[in-house]
Amino acid sequence: MDETLDLRGLKCPLPAMLAKKALAPMRSGAMVMVIADDPLAVVDIPHMCHGEGHAVENMTSRDGYTEFVIRKTRAITSDSASAIPRPAPDDGSHRPR
Repeated sequence: MDETLDLRGLKCPLPAMLAKKALAPMRSGAMVMVIADDPLAVVDIPHMCHGEGHAVENMTSRDGYTEFVIRKTRAITSDSASAIPRPAPDDGSHRPR
């Protein structure tokens, strides 16, 4: 495990936001264990991982908290951000009459 985040006592959306922040500078393949006791974390953290392209390798319910093992599966770079298709600028030729 590259890092463990004990986020017990924090409420939605902080566990997901802090997990995202911790994963951001890590290399692809890094593993993070997140411990959270907010009931919404079981929804928020997997949702954040899906949106960011990370993998939830394991999610274990314990007595009063949940442990998430997250693997960073990609690194966001400026090159990949520039590959997002953008709509063409409006040249005025498609205006309604």
